[in-house]
Amino acid sequence: MSEKICYCFNYAEADLVEDVLENDRSTIMERIIAESKKGNCDCKKNNPRGR
Repeated sequence: MSEKICYCFNYAEADLVEDVLENDRSTIMERIIAESKKGNCDCKKNNPRGR
C-alpha cells in the first residue's frame, strides 16, 4: 500500500507515480494545486497530521 499524499482528493503516492509515467508530468499535482487555490480542500480536517 502506498502512502497517501492527498487526503482531500484521495490520492496516494502510487497514483502520482502512475500519473507521471503516463503524462510525463504530474497532472494530479496540478489538479490538487488548482482545487486548493479555489478553496476546495480542507487539509487541516482531512489529513491526520493536520496539514
